[in-house]
Amino acid sequence: MFRSLRAALPSAQGLADGDEVTAIRTPSTRSVVWATLAATVVVVALGLLTGTAVLLLGLLVFLPAFAAALCSPRQTAMISVWVSAVVIAPLAFRSGGDLFDQMLLALFAVGFGALAVYGARVRITREAALVRLRSTAAAMQRQILRPLPLLTDDVLVDGGYEPLQEDKLVGGDIYDVVATPWGTRVLIGDVQGKGLPAIGMAIDVVGAFREAAHHEPTVTALVDALEAAVVRHNDYAAQRGEPERFVTALVLGVDTGTETQFVSCGHIPFYLLQDGAVTVVGAGNEHVPLGLANLVDEPRTVDWFAFPGGATLLLCTDGLTEARSPEGVFYPLETRLSGRVDITAGRLIGSLVADTSDFTAGTQQDDLAILAVRRSPHRNAEAPVTATT
Repeated sequence: MFRSLRAALPSAQGLADGDEVTAIRTPSTRSVVWATLAATVVVVALGLLTGTAVLLLGLLVFLPAFAAALCSPRQTAMISVWVSAVVIAPLAFRSGGDLFDQMLLALFAVGFGALAVYGARVRITREAALVRLRSTAAAMQRQILRPLPLLTDDVLVDGGYEPLQEDKLVGGDIYDVVATPWGTRVLIGDVQGKGLPAIGMAIDVVGAFREAAHHEPTVTALVDALEAAVVRHNDYAAQRGEPERFVTALVLGVDTGTETQFVSCGHIPFYLLQDGAVTVVGAGNEHVPLGLANLVDEPRTVDWFAFPGGATLLLCTDGLTEARSPEGVFYPLETRLSGRVDITAGRLIGSLVADTSDFTAGTQQDDLAILAVRRSPHRNAEAPVTATT
C-alpha cells in the first residue's frame, strides 16, 4: 500500500570491486552474452555482404559504452574483451592498404573498452552510495515515524506516509501516536519547507511530542511543549544563518470520555466518519502554527468534539487536500469520503491512496500523510452520534 522500508544493502566498496549485487539491478550474464553475440553476428554478416567489414566493425567499438550504462563492471569488461578480440582478429589474415585502418580500429576498441569498464565502476559506486543513503533514510524513517497500524486502549490508528521525492524516504510531514496515563495522544503535522532542514525540524517536533506526552496531563500543555521545541530549533537555525520555519500541527487527546480534545495549530480540518455520514471537524478553530505563538496575544485553547465508539477520524496533511488533477482541479476529499464511511481503517487508507493516484494521474505534488483513527466500538457506546464543528 505504501512504499516499504528499504533493507540495509551491501556497501559501495563491494560493488565497486565488480561483484554482481542484487541491490543494483543489472541484466543477467546470460542475456548479456546472447545480446553481444547477436550484435556481433549482425555486424560481421553485414560487413561480409557489403564488403565494408572494417567500417562496420567500428560499430562494435561503441558496444562497451552501452554496456557501461546498464551492466556491471565485470560484464562490461567481458564485452570489451570480446569486442577487442573481434576487431583485432582480422589483423592475422589481412594485409595491404586497410591494415593501418584495422590497427587504428583495434587501438580504439581497446581504449574504448578500458574507458567503458572504468565508467561502469564509477556508475556502480555512485549507485551504491545512493543505496546506502536510502538505507540510512529508511533507518531515519523508522526512528521518526512509527510503523502503522498502532493499537492503544482507546483507538486503532492506521495510515501511511508518502514522500514527494522518491529518493527521500523522510520529508516534512510528521505523525505520531503515544499512549499515556491520560489517554492516547495523536499528532499529525507539516513542517514548512523541504529537504534536510525540514527533516531536522521534524525530528525535534516528534521527539518533543514523545517526551512531553508522558509528562503533560493536558493537551494544551503538550502543545506548549511543541511550541518551545520549534522555537529552540529556530534559535539554533538562526545561529547557523538558516531561515526560521513553522509547523502546522493537529494534536488530539482521546480518552475514555464521551468527547475528545483537540488543538489545531494552523492545520487543515479533519473528518469524522460514522453511520454513513461525514462531518468536518475543526474548521474555524485553528490557532497559529507552531513557532508563531509570539505573534499573537491569545493563548491556544482546547476544543472538544464527540467521538463515539465505532466512529473513525481521518487526519491528513495538505498533500491530500491540495492534490490536483491534470486539469488543475483539487481532490474533492469530503465527497470521496462519503462512499467510504463504513469500512475498516486500513481499507479506508488504501482506497484513498489509490483514488488520489487515479485522480492526479499518478503525479504527486507534495508529501502526503494520512491517519485513520478508529475508536473502539466498546468505548463510549452511549455517546451521541453527532459532532461539533
